[in-house]
Amino acid sequence: MVPAPSAAFPGTAGQARLAGRIGWAAFVLLVVIGAVTRLGLGPARLGLAVAVAIGAALPLFLLPLRPHFPWAVAATAGVVALGNADSRAVVWFALVVVAGWCVLVGGIRLGAVYWVGVVLVFAGEWGWAGRDPGWVPWAAGVTVSALAALLIRQQLVLVARLQAAQAELAEQTRLSERSRIARELHDVIAHSLTVSLLHVTAARLAVAHEPAEADRALGEAERLARQALDEVRATVGLLRTDGDGTLAPPVPGAALVPALVEEYRRAGAQVSLSIDGDLTALPATVGTTLYRIVQEALTNAAKHAPGAPITVEVTATRRDLQVRVDSAGPPGPGRGMGLTNMAERASALGGRCRAGPGGHGWLVTATLPRRTQPTAIG
Repeated sequence: MVPAPSAAFPGTAGQARLAGRIGWAAFVLLVVIGAVTRLGLGPARLGLAVAVAIGAALPLFLLPLRPHFPWAVAATAGVVALGNADSRAVVWFALVVVAGWCVLVGGIRLGAVYWVGVVLVFAGEWGWAGRDPGWVPWAAGVTVSALAALLIRQQLVLVARLQAAQAELAEQTRLSERSRIARELHDVIAHSLTVSLLHVTAARLAVAHEPAEADRALGEAERLARQALDEVRATVGLLRTDGDGTLAPPVPGAALVPALVEEYRRAGAQVSLSIDGDLTALPATVGTTLYRIVQEALTNAAKHAPGAPITVEVTATRRDLQVRVDSAGPPGPGRGMGLTNMAERASALGGRCRAGPGGHGWLVTATLPRRTQPTAIG
């Protein structure tokens, strides 16, 4: 979270400590030099002024997470005691440092209050010292220091906000990638297990009277299991961060929809497929989304209404794709990750997908634009 411009040092704690040490060292150096050039003030006054200035500078500069205005006033009082009535005193540079620090740490309000106070001090010195024009450059120097510190502070605030935005974007990217991988794993595993289960069921029923058919069904279930294992490995490969993986994630497209339907037919499902239009020129993302929606709809139909007739209709126009999967099974509650995945996949392309009671029992309809219009998935 980025600190408000008037709350505290806008950078990191490490930057605050470093800036505080540099400011404190510069302040102490200027006070010591100013004291050496003002030895005529007497040891008591000189020692007290130096002690007050440096003592107040310790908490002012070295505890930088919050500004301490009283310490700034005390440090200023020590400097004024050293340079009083002498516009040529080097120690006045110390107030230039304090003015910049107050703006940098405290923001515009604290910096403006301190700047007004110091300008009034120089105005008082000007009147006290016989209208010496040398006080004008000191007032200008404090003003320039405050403005420069304000510019630096604004840059630090912008950098902090940019870093926070980058961190938030990276987190959103990670969450989006995790959701995508979760969808891929769900679709691959759910489909393969459902079709494999259909084959295993067919083999169990045929093992006593049709051993050849049972052997074929078990072989098909084994093939699907191996295929699912390869796809899961490829999908998990998306989690690699070193970039040297050799497996590519599964990217089935629209051309594989007939093979997908045939796969369910071989497993014993009653599926009819109708394709109206050309699917060969679809963008890869649209084709993959079409395949996954049909796959999930068939998986749900085979799982919740085994043996019920299923109709798959795909209509391709110049503008979009219309997908309709109608299962004659009885409608269920309509909750699950698969339904959410279908809706999210369609929404990511700027389309829509709905599933619920309809048609001959349970109906899945989807509209996908041929030209993708990506939208954010919440």
